[in-house]
Formats: sequence, structure tokens, C-alpha cells
Amino acid sequence: MDTAVFLAVLAAALMHAAWNAIVKIGLDRFSSILLLSIAQGVLALILLPFFALPVAAAWPWIIASAGLHVGYKLFLIRAYSHGDLSQVYPLARGTAPLIVAVVGALFLGEVMTIGKTMAVIAIGLGVILMARGIGGADGLPRAALGFALGTACFTAGYTLVDGVGARIAQTASGFTLWMFALDAAGMATCATAVRGRQVFMTLRPALLSGTLAGALSLGAYWIAIWAFIKAPLAMVAALRETSVLFAMLIGVFILGERAGAWRWIAAGLIVAGVVLMRL
Repeated sequence: MDTAVFLAVLAAALMHAAWNAIVKIGLDRFSSILLLSIAQGVLALILLPFFALPVAAAWPWIIASAGLHVGYKLFLIRAYSHGDLSQVYPLARGTAPLIVAVVGALFLGEVMTIGKTMAVIAIGLGVILMARGIGGADGLPRAALGFALGTACFTAGYTLVDGVGARIAQTASGFTLWMFALDAAGMATCATAVRGRQVFMTLRPALLSGTLAGALSLGAYWIAIWAFIKAPLAMVAALRETSVLFAMLIGVFILGERAGAWRWIAAGLIVAGVVLMRL
């Protein structure tokens, strides 16, 4: 992974952490994710005329990616209904790069040296350790654990599909924008089916913060898909999860949250993985 891609993915991770901080907008989790998705979709539709159309062979991948993103969000919402954010989010994100690394090596022919493998494992373990109480008396309930691992599978799935699909599409930007447009349509359809059309009226009070979070989320994953065509999927997927480290730093130094020794150990593992990736 060259320096430009490395720095771009780190910037995307910071943007990802930032939108997660902003998304505390006073809505329930379903409404928050719905507003985020709609904001992404509207921004994508505005930008679409300025970018090339993906080739025909890429459309099955775009549709599959949008479906996986919807599944990811629905599973994440369910996981949050059974467990705390600080437990669910790191577990859901931290195991995904390990899945991507295994699948990429076995089926996509991506070569992972010992150093790269150690970097992916270090970042993955560090992210998982961020999940407070894993393995302890205050560990995740079984339902939350199941939905969190299901979320990780969806994350790994759309990472692999996007990595392959963006290369086929011959335009990372066109692939990204169409995927987010379809993702928004999918989430809006699910929301209407579950809560009725009145659900959209409840989003109005958080429109500004939701739009800002959506813009950051769109930009962060846009960078990630561009990086997928420049570097091995496992390395990009692992480096993206440094967003958990950035989220912790934002919480501690900006929001005044407390972090125990175990979180700093986890942060050290993530930093070690990032260093290994550059070496």
C-alpha cells in the first residue's frame, strides 16, 4: 500500500469516526440510520451526473452491494437493541477484516505476507478488545453477540463485493454513487414497510446533523472503494477499522469520556498494526 492510499484510508477512518460522533442526534437508532442513508442517497444522486456510468457487467455487483449494505444496517440496528454501542460496534467492525483477509487469500488470489497478516490480525484484535466486557462477567448478551457477528459478515460481504465490483465497473466513483443511491432506496422501502410513511416526518428535527453525518459517511466509504482498487482488500479493510481508535480519541479528548487501561492496550494494538502495515 503506497503512502497516498495509506493516508487517504486513514483520513476515511477519521471521517467515519466523526460521523459516528455526530450521529448522536436525538433519534432512535432506526431513524438515525434511515436519515443517514437518505442523506447519502440524495447526495449521491446530486453527484451522479458528474461521473462516468459503470459498465454493464458491474450492475449485478452494485445491486448486490446495495443489498448487503441494507442488511448490514438492519443487523446493526438489531445488535444495538440488545447490546451497548461500545460493545457491539467494535466487535462488528473488528472481525470483518479477518474474514476479508481469509476470503481474499483463498478465493481472490491476494498475497498476504507474514508482516501484512500480522498487521491485519493486530488491528482486528485491537478493535475487538475495544468491546468492553468481552469474555467477562458483563459480556454481550447472546442475541447481541449473534447480531454483531452477523453484522461483521455483512461488512465483510460488501467489502469483498465492492472491491471486485469497483474494479469491474472501471469507475470507483460511479460504482460508489449508484450503490449509495440504491442503498437509500432499499432503506426507505424497509422503513415504509416497518413504520409507515410517517416515519420520514420524524426525521425533520435532525435534518442538518443527519445530512452532515451522511456527507462524512459517503466521503469516507467513497475513499475506501477507491482504495480497494489500489491495494489488497484485507489491508484496506483493516486500516479502515482504525476508525474505532479515532472514535476513542474523540471521546476521551473532545467529549470527556473515560478510558480504562484495557482500551489503551487495545489502542496500542491498533497502532502497532498500522505501523506494521507501513513497514
